[in-house]
Amino acid sequence: MSDESAPPPRHRVSGWLTRQRLGVAAGAAALLLIAAGGVYLGTGTPQPEPSNAANALENQSSPAGQPAPPGVAASTPAAPSASTTPSTGATPSTAAAPRVPATGWVPVDRAAWKAQADAYRALTIDPVPSGVGNLPEFRADCQYSHRLPDDPIVAPGLPGASHMHSFVGNKAVDANTVAGDLTKFTATSCKPAQDHSAYWVPTLYDNATGKPVETTGFRVYYRSLAKNSTGQMPMPNGLRMISGDAKKKKPTPRGATGQFYCAFYGPGDLDGIARSTNGNWPICGGDATLHFMMQFPDCWDGKHLDSPNHKDHVAYGSGNSCPRSHPVRIPAITFDIQYPAKGTPAGYYLSSDKEGKSASSMHGDAFVMWDVDTMNKRTRNCVQGRRTCDNYGYQR
Repeated sequence: MSDESAPPPRHRVSGWLTRQRLGVAAGAAALLLIAAGGVYLGTGTPQPEPSNAANALENQSSPAGQPAPPGVAASTPAAPSASTTPSTGATPSTAAAPRVPATGWVPVDRAAWKAQADAYRALTIDPVPSGVGNLPEFRADCQYSHRLPDDPIVAPGLPGASHMHSFVGNKAVDANTVAGDLTKFTATSCKPAQDHSAYWVPTLYDNATGKPVETTGFRVYYRSLAKNSTGQMPMPNGLRMISGDAKKKKPTPRGATGQFYCAFYGPGDLDGIARSTNGNWPICGGDATLHFMMQFPDCWDGKHLDSPNHKDHVAYGSGNSCPRSHPVRIPAITFDIQYPAKGTPAGYYLSSDKEGKSASSMHGDAFVMWDVDTMNKRTRNCVQGRRTCDNYGYQR
């Protein structure tokens, strides 16, 4: 992205969409197309007009409680888990396979989390320049990095065991990547450079040619979904999360939730001016191109960086609160993805569902790793302080 200070127009459109879908206050002037127990350390403008864009973001919800981790006691040692130790070798391709806890429950490093939480609480909110908005969020703007049939969250240490994924962020990620590698190999396709995280989604393919269609913009928001920031805490490093369901095989016709949609400035149709022959993919008119959005949970159990299904250690809050089982309020990650494609009658398919050729298996993975001071400062100023921030701080 050539202009580091200004958000890409198409992303600004879909960022507005997310706030509308999730009920977060937003101001929008332009007419748009898509018009705790254990380790828990937490402390206790006008709305835009309604839009049918709500259907583009699948409704995410979580039960009030989550299953308790089997065999994990509250007295888990403070030493870092083996999966957070950098794998050996000069490059990721030669790295030794990491040891992964047999149960899939990865305990947080208590000492590291306590140090981060203490430093966060000691921070004061920086003075806010005039003209800064009141959307409680900050972001990382990323570009496509690489493509591999790997998944270090779902299939760690097993190169080639996954369907094809398109990675953004940390450029060294492969099947053998563990948390420590993200700080050892820090080259990234994201801005700011202090974001060492890795983010990935199934690769999109043109059904007519079989060629991959890689993203031209991948914005990662960290934001509050609640109306206040009571108890807001930063992200713990090493947190792994998955949004969506790679095994879901349902049609995504016009108006369906969880579909790709068309976005750009100006009047138009979210669902496209036409549909692919199978009805699962929009064909965009004018300057609009294909986009996708997905929302991750905003509540954490305060104890584990991962769980056997990569979801049970986190949960979606309700209203202004988190469930008792997941009492730590963390920034909610939102993927806002732009593709350089307008849609065709032949449509597309995801690597996670080549046969069904629908968008329902779209999913995303986040392996979080930030410079701790930057994460703390952004969360305090932007999410806790409920101010609009870009890649580098307050957005003016």
